Amino acid sequence: MGLARGLQLGSHDEEVKLNLVFTSQPVPTRLLRTWFSSVRLHPCHGHARSVPRAQKPNQQLPSSATLDLSQTKFLVSKSLCGLVSPHTHTPRNTPSGHSTNRRIKDVELQRIFSHVSVSTKESLCTKEPQDCASWDRQSHPATIMLCSSKNSQASLVSKEHQMFMEEAYNSAICFKMLQDIATSDPLQLKYITKKMKKMAQRTANLVMETFHDYFKDNPEISSRHRFRLFQVLQAVIGALDVLEEVWQRNFMQLALEHMTKSTELDDIYQDAASNVLLALCRHSWPAVAKHLETELLTGVFPHRSLLYVMGVLSSQEELLKKEDRESWKDLLSQMARKSVPFLNTDVWSKELLWSLTKSSRTQQEHTPEKAFLFTYYGLILQAEEDSSTIRTHLKTLLETSHQWPKQREGIALTVGLVAVRHLDDAWAILEQFGRSTPIKWSLQNFSLKNLEDLRWKWAGSTILLSYGQMAAKAKSHILPWVDNILSRMIFYFRFSSWDETLKQSFLTAIMMLVGAISRSEGAHSYEFSQTSELLECLTTLIEKEPPDTLLTSIRQQAVHIVASLCALRPPMDVDRKSRLLSVCFRSIFALPLLDALEKHTCLFLEPPNIQEMQPRTECQRWEPVALILLLSVPTPSVSCPATWDWLPVTPVEEHWPKKGLYSQTMEAMDHMLQCFMMQNPTANELYFLLSHLYVWLASEKAHERQRAVHRCMILFKFLNCKRCLETKENFRRMGQLVAMLGILCQDSDRTIQCLSLEAMGHLYQLLMQQKAEVPEMERKTPQELPPPDAAGAALWSSGDQRGTLLIPQDMASKNDSIFFMSSNQATKEIMSHLAVTELTDLIWTAIDGLGSTSTPWVQAAADLLSLVIQEHGDNLATVGKMGQAIHHHLCAIQMPQAKESALHVITLLARNHIPELVAAFLDFSTPLDSHSFRLWRALGAEEPASHLVLTVLMAWMQKRPLPTSASKDDGSSYPVEKPHLRSLAAMNTIHELQFAREFKKAVRDTFPQLFLALLAQMHYIMELNQPTEPEQEQKAQESATPSPQSTSLEALKSLLSTTGHWHDFAHLELQSAWEHFTSIHTYPQAVGLLARAMVQNHCKEIKAIVSYLLPSLQSQQERERKTAILVLIEFLYSPALLEVLSKQAALTVLAQSLQDTCSEIRVASLQGLGNILFHTEKGTLLRGQLPAFLNGFFQNNEAVVVGIMGLVSDILHRLGTEGAGAQSLSIAINARYFFDDERDNIRAAAMALFGDLVATMTDRELSGLRSQVCQSMVPLLLYLKDQCPAVVTQAKFAFYRCAVLLRWQPRHTLFCSLAWETGLSARHFLWTCLMTHSEKEFSIHLSQAINYLHSHHRHIKTWAALFIGYTTCYQPQAVTQMVTEMDAKLLFSTFKDLKKDPEPAIREFATRQLEFLREVSARSKK
Repeated sequence: MGLARGLQLGSHDEEVKLNLVFTSQPVPTRLLRTWFSSVRLHPCHGHARSVPRAQKPNQQLPSSATLDLSQTKFLVSKSLCGLVSPHTHTPRNTPSGHSTNRRIKDVELQRIFSHVSVSTKESLCTKEPQDCASWDRQSHPATIMLCSSKNSQASLVSKEHQMFMEEAYNSAICFKMLQDIATSDPLQLKYITKKMKKMAQRTANLVMETFHDYFKDNPEISSRHRFRLFQVLQAVIGALDVLEEVWQRNFMQLALEHMTKSTELDDIYQDAASNVLLALCRHSWPAVAKHLETELLTGVFPHRSLLYVMGVLSSQEELLKKEDRESWKDLLSQMARKSVPFLNTDVWSKELLWSLTKSSRTQQEHTPEKAFLFTYYGLILQAEEDSSTIRTHLKTLLETSHQWPKQREGIALTVGLVAVRHLDDAWAILEQFGRSTPIKWSLQNFSLKNLEDLRWKWAGSTILLSYGQMAAKAKSHILPWVDNILSRMIFYFRFSSWDETLKQSFLTAIMMLVGAISRSEGAHSYEFSQTSELLECLTTLIEKEPPDTLLTSIRQQAVHIVASLCALRPPMDVDRKSRLLSVCFRSIFALPLLDALEKHTCLFLEPPNIQEMQPRTECQRWEPVALILLLSVPTPSVSCPATWDWLPVTPVEEHWPKKGLYSQTMEAMDHMLQCFMMQNPTANELYFLLSHLYVWLASEKAHERQRAVHRCMILFKFLNCKRCLETKENFRRMGQLVAMLGILCQDSDRTIQCLSLEAMGHLYQLLMQQKAEVPEMERKTPQELPPPDAAGAALWSSGDQRGTLLIPQDMASKNDSIFFMSSNQATKEIMSHLAVTELTDLIWTAIDGLGSTSTPWVQAAADLLSLVIQEHGDNLATVGKMGQAIHHHLCAIQMPQAKESALHVITLLARNHIPELVAAFLDFSTPLDSHSFRLWRALGAEEPASHLVLTVLMAWMQKRPLPTSASKDDGSSYPVEKPHLRSLAAMNTIHELQFAREFKKAVRDTFPQLFLALLAQMHYIMELNQPTEPEQEQKAQESATPSPQSTSLEALKSLLSTTGHWHDFAHLELQSAWEHFTSIHTYPQAVGLLARAMVQNHCKEIKAIVSYLLPSLQSQQERERKTAILVLIEFLYSPALLEVLSKQAALTVLAQSLQDTCSEIRVASLQGLGNILFHTEKGTLLRGQLPAFLNGFFQNNEAVVVGIMGLVSDILHRLGTEGAGAQSLSIAINARYFFDDERDNIRAAAMALFGDLVATMTDRELSGLRSQVCQSMVPLLLYLKDQCPAVVTQAKFAFYRCAVLLRWQPRHTLFCSLAWETGLSARHFLWTCLMTHSEKEFSIHLSQAINYLHSHHRHIKTWAALFIGYTTCYQPQAVTQMVTEMDAKLLFSTFKDLKKDPEPAIREFATRQLEFLREVSARSKK
C-alpha cells in the first residue's frame, strides 16, 4: 500500500472537496496547517491509519494568509507525513473523548504528484518489504489524490517541482516519525530508529536538519519525548560515516545543554543527552576531548554526566578510532597528573569520596561514572609523588563500606592502579588494613548483628581483589612479590567466612595474579614457593562445591588456574596432582544431567542459564585480563522501577558469550589436561592422566561415561594436533586403554559409541606416530579436519548429548581409514599393532569388565574378549590365570547372553591352551559348583578339545604323590602345599564331566583309559586313607562334601552307566560288590568281580582295555601294575583276549609279573598262570571233582556246606567257557534244593551257586536246564523279602541272571526294580514280568506260591499271598481250579493276618483281596 494514499478532511454536516494545485503560487497557510493538524501517523502491523485530531464543531479553514514557495514546501512536508490509506476510516471516539459523526466520503485528490518518480518513492518507502512493522508493505506507488482538472495536473511536470516534492516527501516522513516517537511503544521505537538510520545514510543533511528544526521549533515538548529523541539521534549519528561540521557543533551544543539539565527522569535523561555527545566522538573527537579536559580541570568537581561520558569512553573502545583511542589514553593520563593538586583540596576530595561511596539505583550495578571515578582516582594517586598522601587516601578509601561487590571491585582497581608506581605504599596500606580491628573481627566467625556489620563482612574479599589488581597492574615488577602476595591471598581465603563472594574474589584475584606472572619474562625460571599451598586451596575449593548443582563458574575458574600453574616452577608432585585430578573429575563428572542441572535453578529469582549465559554488563568490562576467565559468571540483570517500564530495552548481543557454563567448565577441564601434557609430554604422563579417567569410563551412569570419554577424545585429538608427545618411549598400558575404548564402542548410548570410536581413531594415529609406521606427508592433522555441521557441533559441545550422533564421514581424510571402520574393525586394526604384553593387558582389562555391575558393560567386555581371543589367542601367556579370573566373575554375571559370551571365550582359549586352562581350573573344581561345571563344559564345547581335556585330566589324576607328614599336619588347602589335591580335583572333574553333553563322545572314546585310571585312583585314595580320624569324618559330614573315596567310586559307577556298560554295573550293584572298593584289603576282590562281570557280559571294550593293560603292567606306580594284573587274570576267561594278545604273549606277561617287587602282583600272576587257558586238561580234572563236592552239600556242618558250595562256584568260574557240562543239571537240582533251607547262610550260598551256574550257561545248555531255571524264579522272587540281607542279595542277583538268560525285557527296568525299588509297585512289576514271560509255567508258579503259604517265615508267607492275590485278580478261574479247600482256608487266614500289617498299602490290598476271594468262592459254589 504506500505510506500515505489520501487526505481526508471533514466537518460536522458537509463533505468538502479540496482542489489544490501546487504551483509557484502562494498556498493558504491556515489551510495547510489545519490539514497537517488533522492527521497523525499510527503505525500498526505495517499499515498507516489516519485519525483526525480533536476539532471544534464549527472550525473553519482560514483562507486569507498565504505562503511563499519555501514555506509551502516546509508545510507540505509536514502535511505529507499525515497521508494515510484511503481504506481507513475515522473512529467515532476521538482521543479527546468528544463524539463526532464526521465522515469524509469520496475525498479524492487528483494526482498532482504524478510527476514524482514512483521508483524514487518506492526506494524511500518500500525498502524493507519483509519488516513486520513496515509502513510500506504494499506495492502500490505512494500518491496524493486531489480533485483537480487534467490541465492542472499536466502543468506540474517541471524538474524543480519534482525535486521539491521528493525533498518535501522525505522531510515529511522524518518530521512525522519524530513527532510520533512520543507515543510509540518499544517495538515501534525500534522500527523508527532503524528507519531513521537508513534515511540518514541516503540524505544525512535532510535528517539532521529535521532533527535540528524539530528541537528548535518545539521547545515545549516533554522531557520524555526529548529523551527518546536523544536516543534516536544517538543511533542516527552513530550510523553515519561522515557528519558535517555544522551539525557537529549544533548537536554538541544541544547535548551539553541537556547533560546537566534536571528533569523528572533523573539520571537517565542526562545519560541520553550524554550518549549523543559520545556518538559525536567518532566525528569530532578533538572538540569533545578539549571540552572534557576543560570541564574536568576547572577545580570544581565535575558533574556526573561528564563523568558518565568519560566512563563510557574508557570502557567502550568501539566508540573511538584506533588513533583517537591512543590519544584518549594519553589525555586521561595528562588530566590525572594535572588533577593531583585537587587531592589537597578538601571540597574536591570530599566530593570525590562521596561520589565513590554514594548509593546507586541498585547496588549491584556499576555505573560508568563510578567506574571511571575509581580508575581516575587510581591514576591521580599513581601520579602523586608524596607517599603519605597516597597512603592517606588509600586508607580512607579502604575504610569505606565493603558491602557491595562493585564497590569492592572499584576499590581494588584503585589500589591496583596505585601499585603501578607505588607498589610499596599499596602493599603497606593493605597490610595495615589487614591488621585493623574490623578485619580481625570479620575473620573470626563472623555473625551478623546489625546493618553496620555488613560494611566489614566482605572486607577480606576487597583485600583479595586488591592483591590481584596489584599483580595485574604492576606487570613485570610483580615477580619478586608473587610469593608474598600468594601467601596473603591464601591466608585470607582460609580464615575468612566462606561464601560465594569470598570464593569468587579469591579466584578472580588468583587469575589476575597468574595472568601477571604469565606476562613476566622470567617467570619460567623463577621458583615459586607457594604453588603447592595454592593448589591445595583450589582442590579444597572444588571439593566443597555442591555435587548436584552448577550455579557458578567456580569449578571452571579453579580448573583454569590449575592449568595456568602447570607452566610455573616447581612442577606439581605426583600425589598432589593425583588428588587434584580425582577431586576435579568427581566434582565435574558426577554432576547430574543438564536437564537436572537446569531444574535445580528453578527456585532462583534470576537463575543462571546452564547452556547459554547472561549478557555481561558494563561493569564487567572494567578488567579485560580477568574477564577472560569470568565470561560465565552469572550477572543479575538490573530491574528498573515501574515508572521506567516504557524505556526501550535493547540487549547488546555482541556481549553474549557463545557457550554456556556447563560447556565452559568441560572445556576448562580439557584445557587443564592439555596443559599437563604440554608440561610433560611423555607416555608416562598420558598414562597417569588416563588412569584417573578409567574409573569414570567404567561408571554405571551413562552421562558420566560420556563426559569421561569425551575428555579422552579431546585429549587424543589435541596430542595429534600438536604432535608434542615423545615417541621414544612406549605407551604404558596401551592394552588397557584400547580395551576401555573398545568396550565403550559397544555402549548402549549412541553418543558414547561415537565418541569412543573417534577417540579410538585418534589413539590409533598416536600409536602410528609412536611406531613411525605412517609417513608424515600422508597423515592429516586434526586441525585440518572439516568442522561438523551446526547440529552436530551443538551436540558435540554440550557434553551431555541428548541425541544420537554418528561420526560424519568428512571428519577424517581418505588416509585416515580408521575413522570409517566399525568398532570391531577399528579394534582389530589397533590390536594388530599391539605387542603380546599389550594384548595381555587388553585381555585383563576386558576380564575385569566382566565384574561390572552394569549388564551392557559386561556384555561389551565379553564380546571384546571373544574378539581378541579369536584374533590373537594363540600367542598369549598367563592363560590359566585368565581362566581363573573369568571363573571368578562368572558367578556375578546375571545376563544369560553375557554369560554365554564369557563362556565362549573359554571355548576359544581351549583351541590353543587346554593344558594351562585345565591346570588352572582344577584349583576351583573341588567341589564343582554350577559355574565351574559350565566353565568345564565350555572348555570342551568343541569335539577335539573335549578329548584333549579328558586326556589332560587323566594325566593330572595319574600324578598321585603321597602327602608327606608335614603336608598332612598343615591345614592349608593350596595345591602347592598339597599336590595330591590336584589329582583328587581331576578325578572329581572327570566324574562330573561324564554327564556333560559336550563330553559324552569323548568319554565313550576314552573308556578304556578312564576305566583303568579310575580303578587305580580308588587304590590311591585308599592309600591316602582320608579321612582317618573321627574329627575329620565329622567335618566332612558337616560340610556335606562327598569324600574322595565316595567320589572315586561314583566316578567309576557313572563311567559304566553313562557309556552303555550298565550290565556290568548291574552285576556289582546286585551283588553289593561296590563295598569291596572301600577297603584296600578287599580291593582285589572288587576289581576281580568287576572284570568278571565284563567277561560274563561279553563287554565290547575288553580288547581295548587289554591294549592299555600291557603298558600299565610296566608302570612305575605299583597301584597301576596291581590293578592291571587283577583285570588281566579275569580277562583270561574271555575269548576276546586272544584277539589282542596271543596265548604265548599272555604267558610272557604273567611270567614277567612274577618278578614284581609286590607280593600281591606275584600271587595274582601265579593265579593267572594256572588259568585253564594254558592248561586244557585242567577242565576234565575239575569236572571230575564235582560229584564229590555235590555230595558234601548234605553235611550237617553249616560252615562245611557253605564252603563246599563256594568251592563249586569257584570251580565253575575256573572252568570258564567250558562249563560243567552234563553235571550242570545235578548242580542246579542240588542248589535249588537248598533254597528253602532254614539256615540263612546255606540259602544264600545255594542261591549264589545257582546264579554262578546260570552265568556259565550258554544257549546250547539252556534247553536241558530251562525247567530248573523256570522253577527257581518264584522261590527267588519270594526270597527277595527274606529277613537275611545276604539271602536277599543273592536272590536278587540269581533272579537277574535267570532273567538275562531267559532274555526278559525290559532288562534295565528289571535291574532298577531289583536294585532300588521295594514297594508294591516293584513287586507288581516283577510279578508281571514273571507272568508275561512264563505263561506255560503258570501252574507251576501258582502251585509254588501256594506251597509257600505254609512257610514259617512271615515275610515269605506274606509275599506268597500277594503273589497269589495278583494272580487271582488277573486269572480268577485258574486260581479257583487249582486251589484246594484247605489252601483256600489258608489263603483266607493269611489275608486276614495281612489286614493287621504295619504297611498301609498291604492292609488295603489284603482287605480288597478278601472281598474278591469271597466273591470268587461264592461264584464257584454256584
